[in-house]
Amino acid sequence: MPISRPFIPAILALSLCSSTVALAQGAPGPALTYADIVGLADGTPLVIKAQIRSQVAVGPERSPGLAAGHVRLYIEARTTALIAGSVPVGESLAYLVDVPLDANGKPPKLKKAEVILFARPVTGRPGQLQLIKPDAQLPYSAEFEARLRPVLAALVAPDAPPRITGVRDALAVEGTLVGESETQLFLDTANDGPVSVTVVRRPNQAPRWGVSWSEIVDQAARPPRPGTLAWYRLACALPERLPQQANLSRDARARSLAMQDYAFVMQQLGPCQRTRD
Repeated sequence: MPISRPFIPAILALSLCSSTVALAQGAPGPALTYADIVGLADGTPLVIKAQIRSQVAVGPERSPGLAAGHVRLYIEARTTALIAGSVPVGESLAYLVDVPLDANGKPPKLKKAEVILFARPVTGRPGQLQLIKPDAQLPYSAEFEARLRPVLAALVAPDAPPRITGVRDALAVEGTLVGESETQLFLDTANDGPVSVTVVRRPNQAPRWGVSWSEIVDQAARPPRPGTLAWYRLACALPERLPQQANLSRDARARSLAMQDYAFVMQQLGPCQRTRD
């Protein structure tokens, strides 16, 4: 289907500021981390598998915020599968995407490329999409889809862990034995749901910690497994250091213990590795 040029100005108004993507037909981009995939999928109304039918390069004067070495493309594509989303989509799609220029300084040729789109519908404009980020078009592969689907299922599960927004309170209490203590971290969440982290120390034992996603503060709680949504909610949202105002311990020793146990939890979680902004 030929591109309808008068249609382009309307969709240009949907442009967003740009970020980097590696997308060329037949050439996969950088390996996405688990955090990258959740960051793309979390809260995204539509995840679509599509095949590109045609492309038109948008002039620099009509591409505000475009990064150097990139080009903004007006894409028309065919829906091949709705991977996630409750909003109906038609067979024909149109959207803007920012992609890097090739080695010759020209737009990559993406016709017939299979892609996965992370997007939202445009109100009142059937068939038009707005990518959640200017580069939220990724090369399709069966391997990528196999990694993506469990993330999407975890995000909509009834017991999905809530988004963490910060540390509300931290309290460390020493026990009666030397080397015995317990620290509790109470976290703020986007939906005000209760989340707490407990660190327990016993003499001559390695410290134990776990997270509770309910009202019950459970000393038997376990750490989240890496590469799960529960791990992501903590590792990718908690501040690097315990905020001073959250530390409720009164004496210097107890305050130091709370900071030490918080640092222990962050070390156990490990870094939230990303390849995307």
